[in-house]
Amino acid sequence: MADRRAVLIPGQGYDTRGPVFAYVGEALRRIGFDVDEITWRAPADLDLDRAGAWVAEQVAPALAEPAHLLVGKSLGSFAAPFAADRGLPAVWLTPLLRRADVTEALARATAPFLLVGGTADVLWDGTQARRLSPHVLEVDGADHSLLVPGPLARSAEVLGMVCTAVEEFLGGAGSGG
Repeated sequence: MADRRAVLIPGQGYDTRGPVFAYVGEALRRIGFDVDEITWRAPADLDLDRAGAWVAEQVAPALAEPAHLLVGKSLGSFAAPFAADRGLPAVWLTPLLRRADVTEALARATAPFLLVGGTADVLWDGTQARRLSPHVLEVDGADHSLLVPGPLARSAEVLGMVCTAVEEFLGGAGSGG
C-alpha cells in the first residue's frame, strides 16, 4: 500500500471515470499514490456563487483522512481553499480561472500546484495561470474537456501530455515523492 494519498475531485459534468481522470489516476498509482475518487451529482441548478460552499461540503469528508495531493477538474477547483489551507500540492485540470474565489485561493497556496487548460476553453485564462504558478500546461486548441479538433488521436495525445506534465510536476515540484 502506498504511503501517499491523492484525492480526485470531479467536475460538474465530468466525473472521475472520464478519460483525463482515468489516465491521471493511473499515472498517480504508477508513481506510488493511493487514489481516492470523490463522486457526486452536482445539482443541475448549482449557481457558481454558491458552488464553493457546495464543493466544500462534498470534499470535506474525503479529507478527514490525511491527503498528500488534490487533483480537481473544473467545478472541483472550488476545492482550492482546502489545498491552500492545508499546504497540499495540487493538480487543477481546467480550473475556473475566471472566478476570483478560485484564483484568490490559488494565490495564497504555499504548496506548488499544476494548472492544466486549453486555449479554446472560455473558462481558462493562460495569462492568469502563468501569474499564479510556474507549473502550467496550456494546450493549444483544447476545450474545457481537453479535447482538440481533428482526429480523436490528437485528443489522446493531449491525455499523454497531461500525464507527462503530472509525472514531471510530482517528480520535481510536488508532494514529497
